[in-house]
Amino acid sequence: MWKNENRMAPSRHPNMIWIFADQLRAQALGCNGDPNVYTPNLDMLSQTGIQVEGGVSGMPLCCPFRGSLLTGRYPHRAVPGHEKRMPPELPTVADAFAAGGYETAYFGKWHLDGLENGDGTCERYVVPRERRGHFETWIGYENNNSQFNTWVHGHRLVNGAEEEVPLTRLDGYETDRLSDLLISFLRGGREKPFFAALSVQPPHDPHFAPPEDMGSHTPGAVQLRENVPHIPRIEERARRHIAGYYAQIENLDRNVGRILDALEETGLADNTHIVFFSDHGEMMGSHGQFRKMSPYEESIRIPVIFSGGRRTALKPGLKGGYREKVCFNHVDFAPTSLGLCGLPVPEWMEGTDYSWVRTAGVDRLDKELTSAYLQSVIPTRHFDSVDKPFRGVVTEDGWKYVCLDHCEWMLFHLTEDPYELVNYAHEQLYVGKRRELYDLLCRWIEKTGDSFPMPPRP
Repeated sequence: MWKNENRMAPSRHPNMIWIFADQLRAQALGCNGDPNVYTPNLDMLSQTGIQVEGGVSGMPLCCPFRGSLLTGRYPHRAVPGHEKRMPPELPTVADAFAAGGYETAYFGKWHLDGLENGDGTCERYVVPRERRGHFETWIGYENNNSQFNTWVHGHRLVNGAEEEVPLTRLDGYETDRLSDLLISFLRGGREKPFFAALSVQPPHDPHFAPPEDMGSHTPGAVQLRENVPHIPRIEERARRHIAGYYAQIENLDRNVGRILDALEETGLADNTHIVFFSDHGEMMGSHGQFRKMSPYEESIRIPVIFSGGRRTALKPGLKGGYREKVCFNHVDFAPTSLGLCGLPVPEWMEGTDYSWVRTAGVDRLDKELTSAYLQSVIPTRHFDSVDKPFRGVVTEDGWKYVCLDHCEWMLFHLTEDPYELVNYAHEQLYVGKRRELYDLLCRWIEKTGDSFPMPPRP
């Protein structure tokens, strides 16, 4: 049942916190070179911990990513499309941590209960108790696109007994109030180690934040990425939305700082891992596209930061202060988090334990170059999305190859072309590389038990 048996004594297990945003692309952080945004707390986490430069959202859409995140299974085995329900019988990362003696808690956006049959994004929809991922404490909502009108519900563990949390409207901005819930949990005191997840919707659209954040950005002052075409209607839309997007990110950064303060105040900082990431990115006008579900970098590339606070670079047993270039996908978060806590990885998780990136004295286990598998299993039909299925790979040495149904689509060398301006997918000069990546993609399809109508081999 378990992939490894490196279980430590329960008293030695560190705590684990996931903090993840919705639609936050990796490029939109100060530590990653974006001149528009001020993110001192996230920049600090990147500096005191490890930032994985190869982090991707293998299916850049809320529901499939979240299903793979929690189950460690690829989307076609868990949540294949938008508004599809995560099968409640599937074990989740909460089960794996609970088996290791951990208390488990989840706060915020869920988006895994499958509202495809007409319930839409109703802010008062109640997720049934048996479909909350097996967390001991779960306070959240299914989906919501109104950050100042957020309703939560659920259950929580109080003195060993479960207590119902009735449907309640949060008083204020979503990221602020959900962070309050996690901070209250941290201050509650507990005998067992814990695994807690905080899932916030911002910077997902609509792009609004509290006034003190919105006032820092104006559309005219935004510097757009080099791959946003100089077409007035695209530039105008991109500027209008991205100003609020940056405001939302800065609000999130400030709340990360509040969480770090709470860890220091409670004495938990020295024994807690923090993993910061996002479910997918946001095109914001790059290549003339918006939102997600495209295999372009702005859509699939996500921040992946392993840290633990303001002083973790100095902690014995941990690496910090640099970046690790390894292809890290949605299925890898759960096994890597378990590995960092000294817990065994269950066999049903298909991802890889990359805890060596953070653990001092542990070298890279596999010396071969890594790659990550990209999928669009069931397209969303969103008006800004790529509405065709695709499969692809990204490699550690900077290549990306993507195919549509019976057709090669993309071949980019990201090392020399990070803005993806030159597509080699149909150039005979690159037929050798195309064949190499075609074969790699076919191996991924076979390895994961997926199916896809590939084009003829180049």
